[in-house]
Parts: sequence; C-alpha cells; structure tokens
Amino acid sequence: MRVMITRPREDARPLAEALAARGVETLLEPLLEIVPVADARLDLAGVQAVLLTSANGARALAAATGARDVTVLAVGAATAAAAAGFARVEAAGGDVAALADLAASVCDPAAGALVHVAGSHVAGDLAGRLTERGFTLRRETLYTAVRTEALSDAAAAALRQGALDAVLLFSPRTADSFVTLAARAGVTADLARVRALCLSAAVAEAAGTVAWRALDVAARPDQEALLALVAG
Repeated sequence: MRVMITRPREDARPLAEALAARGVETLLEPLLEIVPVADARLDLAGVQAVLLTSANGARALAAATGARDVTVLAVGAATAAAAAGFARVEAAGGDVAALADLAASVCDPAAGALVHVAGSHVAGDLAGRLTERGFTLRRETLYTAVRTEALSDAAAAALRQGALDAVLLFSPRTADSFVTLAARAGVTADLARVRALCLSAAVAEAAGTVAWRALDVAARPDQEALLALVAG
C-alpha cells in the first residue's frame, strides 16, 4: 500500500515513520510551507495559559519565548507531544470545541488572559467559544502557512499511473488546495482510483468536490484515528 501525506514537512516525517512501521509506503507531498514570523517574541506576563491548535504552534511558541512554566493546552495528543518541553501540558480531544471545553474546565476567566498561538489562517471559532464563557483570548500569529503552487512531478505521475492508494488530508484548507492543484495538474479524473482519508467531516466536505474512489472520515479528529483508516 502507498499513501500520500500532504502535511507540512515537519509533521509529515514522523507520520511517515509511523506508517512505515505498519508496512505502508509513503509519498511526502507537503501542500503548506510553514514560515515563522521573523524574530517573534511573546510576552506571557499575566497569561494563565497558552492554547495551541497545531504542532506548528507548539514549535513557534518554543521559539518565541524562553518561559517554560506556562500552562499549555493543546488541541490533541500530537500537538501536546510537540510542546513536551513545557512544564504543564494538557491535551484536549482533537478539535477546537474540545480545546475550548478543556480551557474552560482548568482556567478561570478572572485569573488572566489566554493566548492562542496560531498561524495566519485559523479554523474554528476558538475565540468565540471562550469569549462567550467570559474569557479574554489574545491571538498571536507567529507563523504563516503558505500554500504550495503546484503538485510535484512525482505526485502527479503517481496519480496518473495509479500508483497511490490513498491521500491523507488533515485540514479543510489543505483539502481545498489539493483539489485545486489536482485540477491544475490535469489529474482530477485519476482520483477515482484513490481513497481520500480525512481527519474530520469539515475536511471531507472540502475534499468532496471531486469524485474519489472513497471519501472516508476518521472516527475522531486525531492522528491515530486517521492511521486506523489506512488499515481499514
């Protein structure tokens, strides 16, 4: 079995290793390039917790501050693992709603602001969910996720030749980008031989504008559930 991983390169490598351990061959095709904000510095004075919605945010946080004693609340286990250098890290259930629930359960609106370390594009209304519960949430943009402009020659050839069984899609933005780039490369019709394995229903909605062999959604919005789809 051979699958395409569309995650940014930093996240794709450990995922490729996990799949290799399961006997799955991978093709790395990052559709987003993570560009850190140059010389970013983060002031955490008066902040009771930092919220992370991606591993990229965890890496950006570590680069922007020397403080390691702040409470870090991560959207899921993979993001929590990327923030392992901080003294207190807790993981939510894998999506923005679960992260908001976790923050509300362990933080106090009167105890200081919350900071969301994010990229230039965010998915889900984390701010709205926490503001309605009385929290002050400050978003700090510490990196930009830049879309790739074309599929690589290797990816386009693999699709044309029927040499891919599945494509792993982790975000609506990436799914939309993949569909656009497939059309640009002239391989949309070839997706009828490929499974789209999607992290969530929102990802599947973005990917579902073309005809795949199958459009499957993980049981939970986390990497382990997506890996289970590969074996399914």
